[in-house]
Amino acid sequence: MSDELAFDVPFVLGMMRLHERPELADATRLADWIEARLDEGLVWFDHADIYGNRECERLFGEAMARRPALKSRVKVITKADIVLPARDHSRFGVKHYDTSPAYLEERIDASLSQLGVERLDHFLLHRPDPLLDAHATAAALDAAIDAGKIGAVGVSNFLPEQWRRLQAAMRHPLGAHQFELSLARPEVLFDGFYDAVIADGLAPMAWSPLGGGLVFEDVLGSALAHFAETFDSSTAGLALAWLRRLPGHPAPVIGTLKESHIQALHRDSSLSLDRATWFALLEEARSHRVP
Repeated sequence: MSDELAFDVPFVLGMMRLHERPELADATRLADWIEARLDEGLVWFDHADIYGNRECERLFGEAMARRPALKSRVKVITKADIVLPARDHSRFGVKHYDTSPAYLEERIDASLSQLGVERLDHFLLHRPDPLLDAHATAAALDAAIDAGKIGAVGVSNFLPEQWRRLQAAMRHPLGAHQFELSLARPEVLFDGFYDAVIADGLAPMAWSPLGGGLVFEDVLGSALAHFAETFDSSTAGLALAWLRRLPGHPAPVIGTLKESHIQALHRDSSLSLDRATWFALLEEARSHRVP
């Protein structure tokens, strides 16, 4: 992956809950918030067309329109292929996946317009589609890269044979894979999945890197709090440091939009865990000794 498309930050800012923050509903205030993050060196913003039923992309785009100078500084990830029931025009009103060329071309153009950017740095297929026509979809995605609409194609929540089937049909390499990984959900490290991501050269991105709050609960939460005192770190910062210690240095996609939380995580981002501490935390997470 080119340096331009690498996740060269301690974490990626997830925009899934942007529509739930009334203080950021005003375009000028959101532009201020985005500019503050950029000034901190946090340049990656993670979207999906279904976030807020497309509201999150729209709000972000309004901020870009209010302050166009930010467009050259932001790096945007977005995802598509999930069709929510309310947007299914069939008589079934069923949630489904659509990786057809026509649908993806429409969503790429719509995201560019909604987000108010010149290019989608990473465009990810949000879920594996059992009806995927790999060659037709690959041709459409390659064409979008060739046209400069997207910088790289990636996937989210795909299994190895699913992303390999798509990759085999594409001219351009897949760039990134976004999947669930946290200290509370470390299973992919032991079933071969994470090794396949790294072996195939995909940049790993961890969604729900704090396990949806599970890392703060019960035995694991107590252990993290204890270790955090030792390292003079927040518990969340320690949990993200545990992730970044992995080969490939997965980029955590954090969900908080609160400035104080983001700044605390940024302060803790220089924390580097030694091997013994990493495994001690893993023991607490799995509630059994390393075999």
